[in-house]
Amino acid sequence: MVANAIQGTLYASGGNVIRVEGDEDSVSGVMREYISDKSTGPVLFHGDAKNVLAAMPNACVDVVVTSPPYYMKREYLAGGIGLEDSYKEFIDDLVAICKEIYRVLKPTGSFWLNLGDSYQSKNLLMIPQRVAIRLMDEVGFVLRNQIVWNKLKGAPDNANDKLRTLWEPVFFLTKETNGYYFDVDAARKTPRKAKSVKHGAVVSATGVSGVRYKRKIELSTELSDAEKQDAFAALDNMLHQVEMGDVPDFRMVIRGATRTTHGDSAKLSGRAKELAEKGYYFLKYSNKGAKISDVWDIIPEDTQGRKYHYAPYPEDLVKNPIALTCPPGGIVLDPFVGTGTTCRVALDMGRKSVGVDLSQEYLDIAERRCTNE
Repeated sequence: MVANAIQGTLYASGGNVIRVEGDEDSVSGVMREYISDKSTGPVLFHGDAKNVLAAMPNACVDVVVTSPPYYMKREYLAGGIGLEDSYKEFIDDLVAICKEIYRVLKPTGSFWLNLGDSYQSKNLLMIPQRVAIRLMDEVGFVLRNQIVWNKLKGAPDNANDKLRTLWEPVFFLTKETNGYYFDVDAARKTPRKAKSVKHGAVVSATGVSGVRYKRKIELSTELSDAEKQDAFAALDNMLHQVEMGDVPDFRMVIRGATRTTHGDSAKLSGRAKELAEKGYYFLKYSNKGAKISDVWDIIPEDTQGRKYHYAPYPEDLVKNPIALTCPPGGIVLDPFVGTGTTCRVALDMGRKSVGVDLSQEYLDIAERRCTNE
C-alpha cells in the first residue's frame, strides 16, 4: 500500500483513502508510489491546485475530469480561484492551472472541463468559451467536443429581462489530434429493438422495410439503369443483414430522392463522393446501441454535501468521461475535487484517482464518501 511507503507524509487516512498535505516533496513521492501501486483507493491532496499539480511528475495521469469554481458565483470554504477582481484575472489563473494539467496528462490522455458562465453589467461574459479558446491557442489542447449539459431542471430565475439558463458546457479536450485513448463502445445508448417480420417482409427497428426505398429507386430520374440494378442489389443485401440480426436499422440515401447528410462537395465529403460515384449510400446503426451525442440530459446533484458545498456536480456527469477516456487501471485526476464526486465515481468504476482541494472540510466529506462511512 502507498500508505506504508510514505507514512511520514500522511495527513490522515481512512480505509483505502490516502490523505496527504500537498507540499512538493510529499506530492512527488506519493504520486510515484501510487502510479505503481495496485490499490484503487483515491489519494486526496490538501493544497492549492496549481502548486500541487506543479509537484506531480510529467505524464502521470490518464484523464482529468473537473469543474472549477465559477467566477464570482459562490465563496467556497477556504476561498481559492473564482474570487479574483476581474474575470480576465480569473481566466488567467485558470489557464495557468490548465497548463499544469496539460503537462501531467499522458499523450493518450483527455481533459473534461465543466465550467459555468457569469454576468457582469448584464453582459454574459462567455467565460467558458474564452477559456476553451485559450486552451487551444496557448496551451496546445485539441477541442474534440463541446458537450451541452442539459440540466432538465434548475433553480428559479427571478430576472424579468432574460431567459432562464438550464445548460452548461463540458469541454472534451485531448493532447493529441489522434491516438488518444477513446473507447467508443463504453458509453452507448440502449440498442434499438430487434427487427420484425410483417406480411412476409423484414422490417427494421424503426419500420424500414425497403419498399419505400425500392420505389424511390424505380422512379429515380438521376440514376442510370446500371446504378439502379446495383442499388436494388445493395438494398436486398442490407435487408438480409437486418433479417440476420447483423444490422438493427439503417437509412438509405439515394441521389436526388432522399435527404443527404453531408455537404455537396465531393472534395470535402466522402459521402458526397460516394453518392456521386454510386448514386446511393447507407447509414447503418450498431447493435451495441447509438453512440452518445454531445447533449447530455443530467439532473443536477441535490442530495449530498449541500451544507458545506453549494455546487457539487452529479455523478452521472463524471461517468461518461471516465468510461470513454480512462483505460482500465488508469488514473483519474480532479484538481478541484470538492466533496469527492470524481473520486467516488472512479472508485466505483475500478479506476485509481487523485483529488486536490484547498478545503480540509471538503476533503473530510470526500474521504467519507470514498470509504462509505
